[in-house]
Amino acid sequence: MKKTAILVDGGFFLKRYRYINKIRSLDPIRTANDLWGMCLRHLTQAKGEAFDLYRIYYYDCLPYDKKQHNPVTGKSIDFSRTEQHRFQLDFFEELKKKRKIALRLGVLEDKKRWMITPSKTKALLKKKLMIDDLREGDVQFDFNQKRVDIKIGLDIAAMTLKKQVDQIILVSGDSDFVPAAKLARREGVDFLLDPMWNPIKPHLFEHIDGLVSRIKRPDNHDA
Repeated sequence: MKKTAILVDGGFFLKRYRYINKIRSLDPIRTANDLWGMCLRHLTQAKGEAFDLYRIYYYDCLPYDKKQHNPVTGKSIDFSRTEQHRFQLDFFEELKKKRKIALRLGVLEDKKRWMITPSKTKALLKKKLMIDDLREGDVQFDFNQKRVDIKIGLDIAAMTLKKQVDQIILVSGDSDFVPAAKLARREGVDFLLDPMWNPIKPHLFEHIDGLVSRIKRPDNHDA
């Protein structure tokens, strides 16, 4: 039986999963189960050809755990005590319990700066809002994921060159995977993209062997 590896961009998955299911507060157990179920549905293709699961790779970053001061209110925020921090750690623990799931964790780079949210920035530029009108939730601390994209690319290359899999399914909406996808396809690996119903740029179709989403379609099909 042919082997399939499923690679999940964690940040992308959680954003789309939250949007599709209209969830404000994520539950780690339910989210892990839904991720597992979505991945397993990929193993039976529409044409009926069966694939055996090689492994599910989940890529994300450990949550930020330092303290910062909100520049609008001056309030101290301990990120290690936030709901997002608790969810991330509990979610990772639930994933570890699942068979054949491997976590690939990068780090969050602290850029030591706060950013005004896009909607408020737009209002400021249009002079519909003044700086003094900003509230606590109108700014967010700036993080940058490190080592995640490179881990995805290295895993695709390693599995391809070692002939470990016949098929790779990438759950992502990013185009950074293109060089690794080209390598996999040149070596005869079937490369599929699951954007979770998120539209992709037309030029990406030439770098994949198929496009398929195995999560329920959102109410707004174009979202």
